[in-house]
Amino acid sequence: MRTLVLNAGFEPLAVVSFKRAVVLVMNEKATILSADDEHPVYTAFGAYDRPSVILLTRYVKIPTGRSIPVSRRGVLRRDAQRCGYCGGSASTIDHVLPKSRGGKDTWENLIACCLRCNNAKGDRTPGEMHWTLRFHPQPPHGTNWMVRGVERAEPEWEEFLAPVAA
Repeated sequence: MRTLVLNAGFEPLAVVSFKRAVVLVMNEKATILSADDEHPVYTAFGAYDRPSVILLTRYVKIPTGRSIPVSRRGVLRRDAQRCGYCGGSASTIDHVLPKSRGGKDTWENLIACCLRCNNAKGDRTPGEMHWTLRFHPQPPHGTNWMVRGVERAEPEWEEFLAPVAA
């Protein structure tokens, strides 16, 4: 079981194990906002709530201006696992401007792509194929992209997370 950690501004900071969350709560560094009532934590001293969302008691500012590193998983997540050319289910990523022609590994040049479109496109640009992109690829934004582990959110976290931009 994982626990979502929020700062005093209710912004997601991290995802930690429930054991780490219990330690933060017991040391009065955090308070429980949401708990898993079906699975309490048993100790020699009694039963405690198993935290699913905790709030830090001190304000921790999220650094702004940090760039989000490009990754295959991130591109697929940003594009909601949909092909940027045909809209089908995507399992690969594609360079809009091929690497052999100077295309870089950037958020603006990578797009989720189905295997069929990726093989058909090969080493050409969408213009050469007479294809149009379904959207203009951009870097993702928001705190949900900064926090590792939020991409697989637990149901209890939904009210504490802003909608993930797709």
